[in-house]
Amino acid sequence: MKIVVAGGGIGGLSAAIALAKVGFEVEVVERAAALTEVGAGIQLSPNAMMGLTALGLIDPILSVASRPETLEMRIGRTGEKVFSIPIARESKQRYGAPYLHVHRADLIEILKRAAEFVGVQIRLGARVSAYVRDAAGVRVGLDTGGILPCDLLVGADGVRSTVRRQMLGPENPNYTGAVAWRITVPADVAPDLPQSAVVWAGAGRHAVTYRIRRGELINFVGVIETERWRGESWDEPGDPADLAHDFGGWAQPIPDIIAAAETCFVWALFDRDPLARWSEGGRVTLLGDACHAMPPFQAQGAAMAIEDAVILAKCLSVHGVSEDSLARYEGLRRPRTSRVLASARSNMGVFHRSNAITQAATYGPMKLADRLFPAFVRSRQDWIYAYDVRKIAV
Repeated sequence: MKIVVAGGGIGGLSAAIALAKVGFEVEVVERAAALTEVGAGIQLSPNAMMGLTALGLIDPILSVASRPETLEMRIGRTGEKVFSIPIARESKQRYGAPYLHVHRADLIEILKRAAEFVGVQIRLGARVSAYVRDAAGVRVGLDTGGILPCDLLVGADGVRSTVRRQMLGPENPNYTGAVAWRITVPADVAPDLPQSAVVWAGAGRHAVTYRIRRGELINFVGVIETERWRGESWDEPGDPADLAHDFGGWAQPIPDIIAAAETCFVWALFDRDPLARWSEGGRVTLLGDACHAMPPFQAQGAAMAIEDAVILAKCLSVHGVSEDSLARYEGLRRPRTSRVLASARSNMGVFHRSNAITQAATYGPMKLADRLFPAFVRSRQDWIYAYDVRKIAV
């Protein structure tokens, strides 16, 4: 049986690998002329790594990754530490998988090679523009004029999914009121940066820093509440002077990191409310950002897509291409992704307390809890990080 996957991003390639490994013929259709990524980092929490381990990719990812010692929150203007979780020591013991940072381009390359190795066909320079269900399955129309007959279409074509639009009609994405700056710089510009994933909290803004590519680069994401941009673009160039202004007066090494940036990108942050359904007629379904796009305040967007991929392949392998299979997939994934979306939405408010009083009221108890009740602080993320797709019954 043949499956067409619309989209060659992290979710689409993960799905292609998982589906091919359980015996399906798979073709990925990607609109870009090459499978590349704008320079940026990605956090792979233990639940994401358990999914990638299920795909057989743990060793190549370890070879290009950086491993943080801790997960921290600090006050942006002073550098004062709010809490620190020793994730390198605890991740393997507590969750059975590491917590890693990688460059998106490195992860895409690993996924691409793995997909090709298991026989996935990757069609570049084409986009799924429409589909028609019939008695034999699905006919997938491409913007190049081609038609691909298949048994199942998986829409992994991102936040502006054409598959979702045909299935559910026009959408109304929610502007979060914030944009994200993204830069990568050589690690030697900030040798004192903690070997950590650090959230730097501030009034109406926050930043995240961590190392990628075996520690050679620093990834910086700076989120600020603003109405200046409203276009939903992942790769819109920004002005480094505006970035420096937005985070002026922050503690070192934030100024040094920003000063080292020759180019930067700005990304208006949108999310979507949970969808009423993900599938149609047992022949079409959605995956990743196409069905549960979320702001990056929980660092779980890619992890959720990887989990989707493994669970979808398990459902189809056990129950075949059918409405029952897709209902099982959706039933397993919708509650979890909706909960993660809600958590991501709430985190922006936690990171952006607007004055000294609200900051003290929020971060003071966090600091005290980290000192007096560290086990409780560690357990707060268990519901996300301990999820092991390999153990989920379908």
